[in-house]
Formats: sequence, structure tokens, C-alpha cells
Amino acid sequence: MRKGNKVKQLQREAVHRKAMLRNLVTSLFYHEQIESTTAKAKVARQFAEKLISRARRNLSDKLTPAQKVHNIREARKIVRDREVLQKLFDDIAPRYAAYEKGGYTRVLKTGKRKGDAAEMAIVELVEKKELAQIKEDRKAFRAKLKGNARVKTATRSAKTTKEKK
Repeated sequence: MRKGNKVKQLQREAVHRKAMLRNLVTSLFYHEQIESTTAKAKVARQFAEKLISRARRNLSDKLTPAQKVHNIREARKIVRDREVLQKLFDDIAPRYAAYEKGGYTRVLKTGKRKGDAAEMAIVELVEKKELAQIKEDRKAFRAKLKGNARVKTATRSAKTTKEKK
């Protein structure tokens, strides 16, 4: 008997399940909409809702800087991509500032998959942007990262040449 075990197994070992859900949630925040099986979609939705709630907490002025860093680090455990993490805290969380609790994502059932007849669903953010706007934001963020990367590598290479002399 599986008493007291509320974790959805999804027919995978713990490590594989955790990695799969991290990837699903990261893709959800990156594209703002993903398609998956209904069971995976429902579990990914729970993870996404918790992360958005944590990011929303960072908008409060009552938190100390240490608490804000803690929230970012806790989210970083699941969303490992720096670009997506930045988007979560700077773009997605402010969209849901007016929301009470939860309700940031929706799961829409789309029918059965052709190959194996698995129930499919779309998970999407309720307040999602248009595709063109998402692409513009990505381009701007990557340009910003490139500018920072050039400065960092230039200073690093200057330091290493000074040390060699």
C-alpha cells in the first residue's frame, strides 16, 4: 500500500522524474506554453505555480536582501537556465502581482496522441505574451548578456597577461 505518498510517480525513478519536471517547467517559462501528456502537465503545473509564487514574493518591499537572494537560489534549484530565471523574476512575476493565490497557469486537454493514444494537454501561462514579443525580449536579453560577457572576458584576459609577466 502507498499510504501517505502524495508524489506522482509518472512511472519513473526519482532522479529522472525530477530532471524531467525541471525541464518541463523551464520550457514552460521560456516558451510560455508547452504540450505534454496530461499527467506530466498537471505535475509540472504544480511546480510552476510554486515558482511563480516564490518570484512574486520577491516583489514585496518587506523582504530583506538576504530573503530575496534566498528566493532566487531556491528557484535556481529547479530552473537552471540563467535567462529563464531572469525572465521569471523580472517579467513573469510582475504580471501576476495582482493575483491573490495561484491560478497562474492553465491545463487545456487536447485529445489523444496519434502514436500511443496518450492523453495530451497544453500547459500555458494565463497572462502570456504574443510570440513576437517573446522573441524580441529574448533577443534583447541575449544582447545584454553578450555585452556583459565581453567585458568580463576582457578583464579576465588582462589580469592573466599581467600575472604572466
